[in-house]
Amino acid sequence: MTLSVIGASFGRTGTMSLKIALEQLGIGRCYHMIEVLENEGHAEIWHAAAEGQLPDWDALFAGYSAAVDWPPCSFWKQLTDFYPEAKVILTVRDSERWYDSVANTIYPVLLRPLTTDDPRVVVQREMALKLIFDRTFNGRFEDREHTIGVYEDHNEEVRRTVPADRLLVYEVAEGWEPLCRFLDRPIPDEPFPRVNSTDEFRGRFNLDET
Repeated sequence: MTLSVIGASFGRTGTMSLKIALEQLGIGRCYHMIEVLENEGHAEIWHAAAEGQLPDWDALFAGYSAAVDWPPCSFWKQLTDFYPEAKVILTVRDSERWYDSVANTIYPVLLRPLTTDDPRVVVQREMALKLIFDRTFNGRFEDREHTIGVYEDHNEEVRRTVPADRLLVYEVAEGWEPLCRFLDRPIPDEPFPRVNSTDEFRGRFNLDET
């Protein structure tokens, strides 16, 4: 099994909703950050990738047909080359709202003290900090202008690099129609998934507790 869909988008652009939508369309299992801890050894593999040791992609994604969100999106160039037949989806949203979403969800979760000594959790956090906040945003996430610039430059590079017939630039608020047309799938009867809002994320990680 190889990847047929690659998500090139940063997290907090609707990637969890996209994951669920792709699975509902019958694309197959979709890899997302939430899969890292569910797969033995994956946190360590991605940590090594963050340090420049690229994995065996086929082995890493065994059993999956799609990959979205971090950490896969950090390697979108390598993945689009490795899987030349895969279609590429870039989910986008307003830059200011995207920054606020990350600042209110992923960032505080990764900065707060760990409440477990589970080595997998420790490695996953180290990987996420290195890959997202050090490698992607140069350790300057709190510099709003810089971080938004990185986000916009990333999106523009994907648009410029991936051939138009292989790429869908997409807002999840558009629902099923553009996604199904791009993937040549019938539109499901059920509503498009809308999950993992900022409030849901903060509630799941108890970020509003004092």
